[in-house]
Amino acid sequence: MVGSAIHRKLAAEGFENIVVRSSAELDLRNQGAVAAFFGEQKPDYVFLAAAKVGGIMANNIYRAEFLMDNLQIQNNVIDSAHRNGVKKLLFLGSSCIYPKLAPQPLREEYLLTGPLEPTNEPYAIAKIAGIKLCESYRSQYGDNFISAMPTNLYGPNDNYDLNNSHVLPAMIRKFHEAREEGRAEMELWGTGSPLREFLHVDDLADACYFLMREYDGQEHVNVGVGEDLSIRELAGLIRKVVGYEGEIRWNTGKPDGTPRKLMDVSKLHALGWKHAIGLEEGIRSTYADFLAKRQVYSL
Repeated sequence: MVGSAIHRKLAAEGFENIVVRSSAELDLRNQGAVAAFFGEQKPDYVFLAAAKVGGIMANNIYRAEFLMDNLQIQNNVIDSAHRNGVKKLLFLGSSCIYPKLAPQPLREEYLLTGPLEPTNEPYAIAKIAGIKLCESYRSQYGDNFISAMPTNLYGPNDNYDLNNSHVLPAMIRKFHEAREEGRAEMELWGTGSPLREFLHVDDLADACYFLMREYDGQEHVNVGVGEDLSIRELAGLIRKVVGYEGEIRWNTGKPDGTPRKLMDVSKLHALGWKHAIGLEEGIRSTYADFLAKRQVYSL
């Protein structure tokens, strides 16, 4: 999702010499394969968007894979970028790096000031290690490696699998299927009370392009919208977009995750960047993407 959005942004800006590889073409967990790729292609700039990602269920079940796979991906890419003289690298992390009960909104300096949310601790630890690896290559070797921490993302090419997707795309699928099946009631996990913010992936791509051109600092930068809403409110918005008229039953026996996760984006705003896509507008375009993919799958 993120990689394709960055590719669209770069193409729209007129870049033609964009080197990409799918996970099927290049396993970033394979140190030798990554080293060979960098040695052959010699990229000047690297956007490191690849990661093993998922929602609460996937993060909690596949804890070893989320830690090991992400460590391997980022270690191999960052080290190969250094060894091959990459001019600049942007590493993408996640808002889950911050302590579970950190003050809100989340400021960059809150990193490593308290315990993490247990359900996604392995993924968060991997991303924190990525930030520190970029900082360390900068301090020891002078590499211009920067890090950006996006909030919850959604948009075209999202993952709508109910077992390992994030909350917004999972809701889109659940509401759609409930409407298609004419169900009078459908279930959502938790209490609906946690607060989250959501950033359209095309806005993230725009922010990444901006940071690659305008930012050379050591400290990671939060990327978000600076506004949040409850999961219950999000459900109401998606229900409206999809057109489901039944009732929602909240399964309070399931985990909520972190109570609130709002990014302080004052640093990014001060640099001169703000998001452009509103949440309802973004959900409508994402639902259209979901419907298009459903049509392809059904052929």
